[in-house]
Amino acid sequence: MANDHKDAKDIWFPAKKYGWGWGIPLTWQGWAVLAAYMALAFAGAAFIAPSRYHVWFLPYIFLISVLLVFICWKKGEKPQWRWGKKD
Repeated sequence: MANDHKDAKDIWFPAKKYGWGWGIPLTWQGWAVLAAYMALAFAGAAFIAPSRYHVWFLPYIFLISVLLVFICWKKGEKPQWRWGKKD
């Protein structure tokens, strides 16, 4: 897979120490992506009114979440189940 041999400088999102997925960002680019995701989520909550228009709000949140996972997949370490650091 293409993610197997990434340089450390290309990784925006490190793998979590325990579990599956990514941890907090390592670079300013990762923080910018996370901030943009949060801003879009809050903007959607403010403008779509999830209590009245959940038919539009849920797909919107799903779409931006899929975009976030895609970016993490491309710019993060290979996701796999981890049990912590092996000594």
